[in-house]
Amino acid sequence: MDVEEVHVLVLTLAWQGHMNPMLNLSKRLASKGIHVTFATTEVASHLIQKSNIRVPFTTSQSAKARSPQISLEFFSDGLDLEFDRVKNFDSYLESLETTGYKTISNLIKKFTNNGKKFSCIISNPFMPWVPKIATENDIPCAILWIQACTIYSIYYHYFKNPNSFPTLIDPYEFIELPGIPTLQVKDLPSFILPSCSPTIQKLVSNFIQNLDQVKWVLGNSFNELEEEVVKSIASLHPICPIGPLVSSLLLGQEESINGSVDMWIPEYSCIEWLDKKPPSSVIYISFGSVLSYSQKQIDNIAMGLKNSNRPFLWVIKPPQKGLENKIGDLPYDFLKETEGRGLVVTWCPQEKVLMHQAVACFITHCGWNSTLETVVAGVPIIAYPDWTDQPTVAKLVTSIFNIGVRLEVENGVASSEEIEKCIVEVTNGPEAAKIKKRALELKEAAKKAVAEGGSSDENIDQFIREFVGK
Repeated sequence: MDVEEVHVLVLTLAWQGHMNPMLNLSKRLASKGIHVTFATTEVASHLIQKSNIRVPFTTSQSAKARSPQISLEFFSDGLDLEFDRVKNFDSYLESLETTGYKTISNLIKKFTNNGKKFSCIISNPFMPWVPKIATENDIPCAILWIQACTIYSIYYHYFKNPNSFPTLIDPYEFIELPGIPTLQVKDLPSFILPSCSPTIQKLVSNFIQNLDQVKWVLGNSFNELEEEVVKSIASLHPICPIGPLVSSLLLGQEESINGSVDMWIPEYSCIEWLDKKPPSSVIYISFGSVLSYSQKQIDNIAMGLKNSNRPFLWVIKPPQKGLENKIGDLPYDFLKETEGRGLVVTWCPQEKVLMHQAVACFITHCGWNSTLETVVAGVPIIAYPDWTDQPTVAKLVTSIFNIGVRLEVENGVASSEEIEKCIVEVTNGPEAAKIKKRALELKEAAKKAVAEGGSSDENIDQFIREFVGK
């Protein structure tokens, strides 16, 4: 089969942190001549239109685009746009599986009836029922694992053999797993802890148990970053690193299909502000697209930044509907007392910020997308994890990648003194030069991995050869 006749269906949930790695994989495939249909739930259409975001797709209704092409489709999750999917997460997942199963199946039939059979389905891992749809339609199925390969390995071992883990109650109890450095319970992803909701645990468990219907698990990582864990899982159900799946802007590459999906409108004025700051001087703070701050976190970060006497760029995102933790107010006179030295915005173009020479370090929640972007930008990290995979990623950042430090917390909150101490440690401390050197080494390794002939590029080529030759 000629590669230009190959058509792939990419399926993802409509969350920014899920859509962008799937989109970046779609763009990699398109750059190699593969036609991609990118499908997500209808709520994404509403959010994109509401935010006036420029979307890097053609649609099936638009004029015929030049090859390579990514076309956009939406499928129903069975719920009204006004339905609160965060607050009613269990109901959302149930409706998504019931209605999404039918609407995705109908989407596949529509293309088949038009003489366009898909050569492969690539699904988000948190729709564990998609592999069954692929099997029913005799289409080989791949999963893009959008978190670290280490997290995939932890979930695999836990849900295949839970008795090999301790009770997971004592946060300081140690756990040994193949290919992974010794972890404590506090370093594990929260989705396997007793405090996690049964619905989420079942979701991840179903993904692991359904792997027998999945031919390929693709990883948003690269061999040089997680080599040992990739080797250790190879004899069980291997994961194939094809990342980092970040924008070509960060990688310094040209691309034929531009842009990413952003559910909030960035304040580009922050780049002009950064232009006026000295090199490696600005502390950048953002907790990603999902988390909101508690009032105590805001107060302590503000005090730590104020006392550090360093320039800072702080993203405080408006809260999402349905989240319990609402945004608090900045301390009285904080903006006045830090005027000229600090800038607070509701959202920013993070890739451009991380690439800016003025940025010294990044205080981050350690979501995997943000962590990969930071690795590719060569910026040191101050880890402030909260839930899901973030505690494990914080452990990787500080103990394996060696590109940052981790804030010590009490009841999930770091003190202002701890924040100030870590800022000094990662910028001027005894290990600061070593951390920066290691960050720059990983930056180069990431770029080599995705360049022509690099480890991730070769893995994508091998993946294409396998499903094209099916």
